[in-house]
Amino acid sequence: MRKYLLFIFPGLLAAAAADAQAPAYGGKLKPEQANMDILHYTIDLALDIPGRRVSGYAVVAMRLKEPAPVLLLDLMDSFAVAAVTVNGKAAAFTHDHHELRVTGSWPAGPVAVKVVYSGRPMIARRPPWDDGFTFTTDSTGHPWVAVTAEGTGGKLYFPCKDHPSDEPDEGVDLTIRVPRGLVVAGPGLLVDAKKGAYHWRTGYPINNYSIVFNVGDYTVVSREYTTVEGNRVPMQFYVLREHAGRAAHQLDMLAHMAQIKEKYFGEYPWVKEKIGLVETPHLGMEHQTMNAYGNRFRYTLIGGQDFDGLMNHEFGHEWWGNKVTAGDWADYWIHEGIGTFGDALYTRDMEGEAAYEKIFQRDIPRIKNDKPIVLGKNIAEEEAYHPDIYPKGAFFMHTLRYVLGDSIFFPTLKHLSTDSNTTYSHTASTEDVQRLFSTAAGRDLSPLFHLYLYTTDKLEVSVKQLDTTHWLVRLLNIDMPLPMEITAGGETGTKILDKKGVTVVSAAMPLVDTRSFYLKKVIYE
Repeated sequence: MRKYLLFIFPGLLAAAAADAQAPAYGGKLKPEQANMDILHYTIDLALDIPGRRVSGYAVVAMRLKEPAPVLLLDLMDSFAVAAVTVNGKAAAFTHDHHELRVTGSWPAGPVAVKVVYSGRPMIARRPPWDDGFTFTTDSTGHPWVAVTAEGTGGKLYFPCKDHPSDEPDEGVDLTIRVPRGLVVAGPGLLVDAKKGAYHWRTGYPINNYSIVFNVGDYTVVSREYTTVEGNRVPMQFYVLREHAGRAAHQLDMLAHMAQIKEKYFGEYPWVKEKIGLVETPHLGMEHQTMNAYGNRFRYTLIGGQDFDGLMNHEFGHEWWGNKVTAGDWADYWIHEGIGTFGDALYTRDMEGEAAYEKIFQRDIPRIKNDKPIVLGKNIAEEEAYHPDIYPKGAFFMHTLRYVLGDSIFFPTLKHLSTDSNTTYSHTASTEDVQRLFSTAAGRDLSPLFHLYLYTTDKLEVSVKQLDTTHWLVRLLNIDMPLPMEITAGGETGTKILDKKGVTVVSAAMPLVDTRSFYLKKVIYE
């Protein structure tokens, strides 16, 4: 992801929506668009690489909940719209302020809007930190084109309802026409590739910023992956021809990552299509079934084996961000916090519990805690993004695991990523996560969620000396009992703390939560 966290992969930290040209993605849903349920996008564009232009058409199939005098689509003003038809008939329209307004009178029910357009898409100045098209060449001089769109959304190059709450239920058909000799990598399955026209199709719901493509002198290195449920899925790496010799090892690592993620999150979400990887001139980004990879085959070691942290993180978004999608960018931490927690689970499987815990102990000083994780409702991507959604979001999951215990936490985490109410066409919210874990725990966890996600407060623990050997240890700022490791009298044990507290016996001052399961402030009295 263009906002892949600095503390996991040094040097890659994004500023949100850095390009001033880019209008906000998400935010408050416009009333005209609230009436529209997007069913499918068909996009057919010719890419003029020397001219840095696209031209062609898009068809937006939708269902209107109620009769409508206006159909409102988002499309950046850098494109000229030549014609609009609705259900095959010419329609009046205006296009300004990145909004395409089609006027007329349509009853409730299915509607298909065809937009013929052309223009120069926004150019990414610092991909993947910001959005746009990247036109460059590989080391052999072949054209190399990439698209990043997470902060801006699909309107970067095609007309759409650009809001995270509504993914096309029936998927996308994406055809990109390029000069012969170049290859186009896209989402889903390759339907056809004739005369430089690459037709990609996904039948799954897909977020707008994943409806992108990459163009290059690619060759495809493939293998088959068998999922935890026994399904066979093509695993494909669209790698620059000059790097083809490195692709097999990359896919071996990816297959191992998939096995670990399936253990915790359930079967790979897109078994009817593929596990895809495409080499890009920028570092990386999660794109459904075709993750962008630009880490230049640089590895570290985990458990004595080669490990690519960037690829692991982006691949985790197939579950957190692509399958489980926040319907409001305010709940962005679900993508990044749970995804980052999943990164730590790889270390847990490969090197054990102590190595897993060290990740969170190490990252406490890097949590700025300067604003809450959840900032409100109806928030645009650029407003919702801030660095703590990664480490603090992940640390919250670490805390939740400790509070609930593995027998409750891990099945519930998998439930969240496999429940039809929070996956695919059904978006998820912080309230959904809270409700699911509270139900599994058999108690209300809202005080814990509120403290760590909606405030910048840390858990306050008081350690008060009563006499030479007795100490009262209690919670100060949360109204729920929590387990707490306390070292007293030379022994470490777990106590259940609340505001009343517990008395412990120790000649020396007791130590609280030395393994750091909580972001906390210990107050000695």
